[in-house]
Amino acid sequence: MVASAALAGLTAFVVFRYRHDLEAARHRLEMVDREAIPSRFGAIEYVVRGAGRPLLVSHGIFEGCDGALLSLRSLIDGHRFIAPSRFGYVGSDLPPGATPADQADAYVSLLDHLGVERADVVGVSAGATAALQFSLRHPDRVEHLVIISGNLPGSTTAVAQPPWARFLNRDVPMWALKVLNRRLLARLAGVPKGLQRSPEDDRFISQFIDSLFPIAPKVRGIDFDAFHSNPYVNGLPLEQLTVPTLLIHARDDPLVRYQAAVEAAGRIPDSTLVTLESGGHLGLGQDARIRGEIDSFFGTDRKRESRGSIEAGAELSEPARKGVMQ
Repeated sequence: MVASAALAGLTAFVVFRYRHDLEAARHRLEMVDREAIPSRFGAIEYVVRGAGRPLLVSHGIFEGCDGALLSLRSLIDGHRFIAPSRFGYVGSDLPPGATPADQADAYVSLLDHLGVERADVVGVSAGATAALQFSLRHPDRVEHLVIISGNLPGSTTAVAQPPWARFLNRDVPMWALKVLNRRLLARLAGVPKGLQRSPEDDRFISQFIDSLFPIAPKVRGIDFDAFHSNPYVNGLPLEQLTVPTLLIHARDDPLVRYQAAVEAAGRIPDSTLVTLESGGHLGLGQDARIRGEIDSFFGTDRKRESRGSIEAGAELSEPARKGVMQ
């Protein structure tokens, strides 16, 4: 009887804690000033913040329009941030048979609604697929393209996930992992093992993990990324990109292999690869470096005559080396 009572008490506490945490997450999401417009792709949810040159943000997996702003934190200044929730995330619909090409066209619908003719574009992690497709399909709408820790052709993320992933990418198992092994969840979010972190880095990791919840309103988008959008990037003709492109990637990124960024830089005609020696998938401890590189990139509109450029000392595969200025 004592054991049964203890088990019942523990179960009640776990249920209370779970409901409390999810309610707090839902409240945080409700506090974000989100809007939505109708389109031929269904509802498109978005957030607009700041003033200046328009910048379209293509967010990563498990995020949404709110997570897009968190990912960029203080990395970019002087812009009007336009952060839509991609297909299936929070308030954005997932059209039947949707593709990243449709997502690119949905971005056009949003920019048209906001009266934006051209914008800088940033694709983060899994959002790189849609950002690249948008730049390929609508180069006349893109001033500059920045890919940060991007899902790229040949990457370990650019494959369809196993079927059982559908059962793990949900509120209950992810919440349990957050409570029982937050360090492991941080590893799954792209924090390298043994990375030296500052208190500011730890605060950001905690904020990032909390921002993943609630997952339920993002499930359709997460599955779309994991099983369709991420592997779709392998078929994109990067050689046909005509917009100036900046790729920022850490050598120690445990989620998206660095070599995929090197190879992508070799294929994109007007590209620059910035190599971070550490920081992992989230670019921890690299804010000042990333901010400086992006500011410099946005500050010039000149067309590079080389087929690509890369930071000195970066490792190149033979296919990438052929199209990259040494």
